[in-house]
Amino acid sequence: MSRAETSEVVRGLDEASGSLPRRQFLVAAFGFAAGVSFSCLAPPSRGAEAPKLRAAIIGHTGRGNYGHGHELVFKGRQNIAMVAVADVNERGRVQAAARAGALRSYADYRQMLEREKPQLVVVAPRWTDEHHAMALAALNAGAHVYLEKPITQTLAEADELLAAAARGGLRIAVAHQVRLARNILFLKQRLADGLIGELLEIRAQGKQDHRAGGEDLVVLGVHLFDLLRFFAGDPLWCAARVLQAGREITPADAHPATENIGPVAGDDLFAQFAFPQGVNATFTSRIRNRELAEPWSMELIGTKGAVKILMDMVPRLYARKGGSWTAQGKASDWRVLENDPTLGLSSEQRGVNAANQRVVDDWLAAIAGKHEPICSGYAGMKALEMVMAVCAAGLARRRVELPLKDRKHPLRQGGA
Repeated sequence: MSRAETSEVVRGLDEASGSLPRRQFLVAAFGFAAGVSFSCLAPPSRGAEAPKLRAAIIGHTGRGNYGHGHELVFKGRQNIAMVAVADVNERGRVQAAARAGALRSYADYRQMLEREKPQLVVVAPRWTDEHHAMALAALNAGAHVYLEKPITQTLAEADELLAAAARGGLRIAVAHQVRLARNILFLKQRLADGLIGELLEIRAQGKQDHRAGGEDLVVLGVHLFDLLRFFAGDPLWCAARVLQAGREITPADAHPATENIGPVAGDDLFAQFAFPQGVNATFTSRIRNRELAEPWSMELIGTKGAVKILMDMVPRLYARKGGSWTAQGKASDWRVLENDPTLGLSSEQRGVNAANQRVVDDWLAAIAGKHEPICSGYAGMKALEMVMAVCAAGLARRRVELPLKDRKHPLRQGGA
């Protein structure tokens, strides 16, 4: 199956709640995992050089900076001309332009878009308060957009970006890098082959550090929720208990996070999601659990065994089979997942830059093939929707149905 067909299948899986044949998806996805390489441009005609795509980067030093190394995503790509960087901070702009190898730099990203007319734009800030304005300006200028996660601060903003991209025939990719880790795609195939039997339950937990609760939910929860959808399809409903200093949250508990990612609430959070086929999932982030909490992780439990994912750009995977109880406890233990294709990778190959490159590779292939990337804007919106569902359910103290009808931020009173 071609690379274009791979992304089409994944797009179908996202938008049709897993209605496409599972085997069809797995064959395509594992082709990518095995290291298939492909070009985003058609081969040049004889005697002619292939035209380069014009690329630009928008950052904001001091307000999210350049996310996780996103000013470097085009370095070394022969088919891309890195034309400009925009940043209102002069010192940060000069430094970022040098790191990116940009020809020019601008204080105003709108001026940059008008003058340079880039075909590719990276919206890099880790803070999300400017994501919507920056990405919408790039889309309206006719550029494809790569966004740091989370996609936006509200679902209404994400919906507007998706609509603008659809009108212009443009592709949005969101930096949910873990979905494209080679061993995650490998695990998807192994699960389909019956590694743990029938999937019953998924348990996810945040880092549960000083950001435990609402901030952990937004910053790291989107990565976990993206994987929950990858393995189990679209959730049907969400129920949540969100506490602040031991009591149920109210709208008055909403407050700014450490970084500008929108309002957050709660320092003790437990959420449950219902998925098709009787699969249940939970997400936990509790400040009081800091001493005994396991690493940022996810555990998939089936009828015949379980898999644990220790989260990172390239996660560590462990599996265990069911075992009988003895006087010493359960007669089973966690072992490194057999034949994990990433076990021999170097630290550089496991790093953020390599993870970003996987997402950009797929984004460029999607642009060339005129289909949706695997880490699509739609998938980014759905991960954010699960975050908003937790907030809404915690405030309402009852379960909420998905997809959410109210696209405003549940913790932001009187506005979107």
